[in-house]
Amino acid sequence: MVLKLYNTLTRKKEVFKPIKKGEVGMYTCGPTVYWYQHIGNLKAYIFADILRRTLEYNNYKVKQVINVTDVGHLTSDADEGEDKMEKAAAKEGKSAQDIAKVYFDLFLGDLKKLNIQEPAIWCKATEHIKEQIALIKRLEEKGFTYKTPDGIYFDTSKFKNYGKLAKLNIEGLKAGQRIDMRDKKNKTDFALWKFSEEYGKRQQEWDSPWGKGFPGWHIECSAMSMKYLGETFDIHTGGVDHIPIHHTNEIAQSECATGKKFVNYWGHENFLTFKGEKVSKSKGGLFTISELEEKGFEPLVYRYFILSGSYRKPIDFSLEILKSSQISYRRLKNICETIEDDKKTNKEYIEEFKKEMNDDLNTPKALQVLWKLVRNEKAEGKYKTIEEIDKIFGLKLLEKEKIDIPEEVKKLAEEREKARKEKNWKKSDEMRDKIKKLGYVVNDTAEGWEIKKEGA
Repeated sequence: MVLKLYNTLTRKKEVFKPIKKGEVGMYTCGPTVYWYQHIGNLKAYIFADILRRTLEYNNYKVKQVINVTDVGHLTSDADEGEDKMEKAAAKEGKSAQDIAKVYFDLFLGDLKKLNIQEPAIWCKATEHIKEQIALIKRLEEKGFTYKTPDGIYFDTSKFKNYGKLAKLNIEGLKAGQRIDMRDKKNKTDFALWKFSEEYGKRQQEWDSPWGKGFPGWHIECSAMSMKYLGETFDIHTGGVDHIPIHHTNEIAQSECATGKKFVNYWGHENFLTFKGEKVSKSKGGLFTISELEEKGFEPLVYRYFILSGSYRKPIDFSLEILKSSQISYRRLKNICETIEDDKKTNKEYIEEFKKEMNDDLNTPKALQVLWKLVRNEKAEGKYKTIEEIDKIFGLKLLEKEKIDIPEEVKKLAEEREKARKEKNWKKSDEMRDKIKKLGYVVNDTAEGWEIKKEGA
């Protein structure tokens, strides 16, 4: 059963063929660690995780690399504005290094909550300045750069295939879009190295052959991906917002430096939307995972919600929609937790599931296969089959939950049980209502009563 992936470069599904048999080099654009990562940001990592797990399920050994942008990402992708890290450091009265550590650690915590596997390599921009300077020098030696008063720029007119990933109409950029040329030769040219405006004013600046400064945002991904995965590698992932500028610039600088194709397969996930528009502070729908937890949602409910839609299409988010996902996820998990292991595997369902996942990660259809299995009372091998399916889904469907019941809830449950024995049904109902208000439910079983979190 072949694995097919949609390749942004060719705009079609292609049979996946790695450069090296049985091995995959995969680069995922990582976070700029100046602030919290919201659920829209985290959607990209769920997509990359599902892709990686699917590759591994197809018996590929995956070497995944994720970068950490801790310098050089300006507030505008057009090489304007302040460095996001420097701005955050000034705002919070901390060092840029401390800011990076705080928000990277929080990001790692979110990945753990969402059951996203960590990559083989985390690579930080500030720890690879040497490699970035070396790559810029290669481009300079080949005549692809020029100097302006504020930095070293890449001359996009010298790369005839510039914009091939985004299918950019370079001439058409004039229409309806103000491009500030400043000292650039072409409107699509971008900074490789930015000069410090005033020496010693920035927290993060380095000596270079062109003067003291810091690298541009795009150069880090080319330098670090090629260091760890080679000058041509298999898969590069990110969000659709990276296509027109960041990934387009990565291709240009990498292929001009090496003379080789940069990446064989480009995978992009679409936006998380709120009322049809990309989630943002101004439009709404912007939450962190911790904020969702405060509202009573387990992180894996969000993962389930993302799996219910296609990664290539926008997914509309609201707390009401997430509540529906929570009900579905809890119902699914509760069913799975009651299934006995009969030591068998249901090949029919595994093949059907794998067929959907190998068709460009069709998670909505694959979820349907899982639901069909758990609802089929006659199906054998349910436990082992769910175990296999969850290797990709990562929803911890068979993991027994440990719930710490608050003492207050336990006492109320005991009072309710006493009232029931005394046939004081009114008091029994009052105790049940009090327990519910605290976020728990008490159920009566043949073995006695049990307490669960509400929705479980």
